[in-house]
Amino acid sequence: MNMPLNSTYLTPYELGNQNQTTTWEKCIPFYEKLAADFPQVLRFMQIGVSDNGIPMHAGVITADAEFDRETLKAAGRPVFFNNNGIHPGEPEGIDACMALVRDFCLQPERLAALGQTVFLFIPIYNVDGCLNRQNTSRVNQDGPELFGFRANARNLDLNRDFIKCDSLAAQVFNRFFTMWDPDVMVDTHTSNGADYSYTMTLIQTQADKLGDGLGPFLRSTMLPAIYANMEQRGWPTCPYVNPVKVTPDDGIEDFLEVPRFSTGFAALHHTIGFMPETHMLKPYADRYDSMRALVEVVLDFTIAHATQIQTLRDQARQAATQKKQWTVKWKADHTRPSSFRFKGYQAVYSPSKLGNYLRLSYDRNQPWEKDIAYFDHFVDDVVINTPKAYLIPQAWREVIERLQWNGVVLDKLTEDQTLQVQVYHIDDVSSRSNAYEGHMFHDAMRLSVRMQTIQARAGDYLLALNQPNARYAIETLEPQAHDSFFRWGFFNSVLEKKEAFSDYVFEDSAYEMLQTEPGLAEKFEAWKAANPELLSNQEAVLDFIFANGQRFHEPEWRRYPVYSVV
Repeated sequence: MNMPLNSTYLTPYELGNQNQTTTWEKCIPFYEKLAADFPQVLRFMQIGVSDNGIPMHAGVITADAEFDRETLKAAGRPVFFNNNGIHPGEPEGIDACMALVRDFCLQPERLAALGQTVFLFIPIYNVDGCLNRQNTSRVNQDGPELFGFRANARNLDLNRDFIKCDSLAAQVFNRFFTMWDPDVMVDTHTSNGADYSYTMTLIQTQADKLGDGLGPFLRSTMLPAIYANMEQRGWPTCPYVNPVKVTPDDGIEDFLEVPRFSTGFAALHHTIGFMPETHMLKPYADRYDSMRALVEVVLDFTIAHATQIQTLRDQARQAATQKKQWTVKWKADHTRPSSFRFKGYQAVYSPSKLGNYLRLSYDRNQPWEKDIAYFDHFVDDVVINTPKAYLIPQAWREVIERLQWNGVVLDKLTEDQTLQVQVYHIDDVSSRSNAYEGHMFHDAMRLSVRMQTIQARAGDYLLALNQPNARYAIETLEPQAHDSFFRWGFFNSVLEKKEAFSDYVFEDSAYEMLQTEPGLAEKFEAWKAANPELLSNQEAVLDFIFANGQRFHEPEWRRYPVYSVV
């Protein structure tokens, strides 16, 4: 029998006017009281601290009062993970999770329905941002009355930090996620963008990128069931509205959630991830209700199909140990669109009152419904041959620790040895002109491949790729991958030549090098033909010879310092 719902267990959202969200100061004691009152249902614990020193928490719910992670893992129990508050200005998930956890405590039949499944949750991930409360930063959002801020104490967007891990929160999350190894994750958000009739839209792990058996299962079985069940609950749902042009009328494209984002990070662990995005312009009460429905729908599907999902994940891990090639960069395939029956509003262009241009608006008095193009297929953009292993010099400790946080097995060399390896040389790199999440992100690069003999030292690491966590290793260590450690600037020091020259001294040496070094004169003639305007620039001429000659060659310069054993 359900316990009566008295005010003791009502959430701040339920006690308010349905346009208010909880605070961190009310949320955490709420869970602590539930854990104290219902110890056989909920275990609630601190998992780390934020950059501002604020405690971060997580909770575990099971139907049989077993909470020990190692015991649950040894039993092969399925794990459903609900992450909330990564953007605290998008708090529907924070409030909905409080009510759902409370109902697990008060409603025995709801708890029993979990079966063997573990309900794992983080109530508020970005605790720093949650404490930074105001009502002005979400310029396009309708409620709630007060809310948290998108960034954390270091002004980082945590949904761009899962690979680089600049924040303490992301470092905590990497270790927490790896330890619990969830089968399905729902990370709750609010959208920004076009106007349309839907309260709920959905980003999922891109099916082609997820690959193996998991991708087809997600596309053909799981997503149709989620959409159908959301419709039955009165919350018609559509794919995240990512227009290929300006408005949804011309079609929408799957959001390519690369590993900097939560769902892309989850894919590196062969976890099916969802990022529900409620519509910013819908009333907060509707956004709350639709979010609660979405979490419950995905949870129910996970419970019902847990064995199949776990089997597919095991198969994906096994396949990862044997792949001869890996796609490390994807692009949308616009040659084979699907179709989606979309309910939108008429786009209207009218003269702006601010400037001499036409502004876009949507007329809710002119709704429309029609089939639009839905580009939900992605194809290979960059494919690499899988090496047998990577050699990572111990000096690159920030990279090594991130691999370890994510369960990648590394073997430390016990003695010096000589290895023949494949080396990337960075011939050219293009970086963003402005900071992106604290880094000068490398958008493009041109690489050449060489075979070299490397002297590995005792203490360096070999990373064999015949392991279940190969995917995380490959998609962070291959420079061209979407969110590689190289793109995020972990190896920027190798892009700097450390020695220089005095032009009046080097002039003679440069001339001598052209006479004696094979191939240098030919390269120089080609450079002169391509850059005649630079021949009057002494520094440019000498720079070319200095950089391309062998006499003053620095082997570390532009050599990517993670080597492939092939």
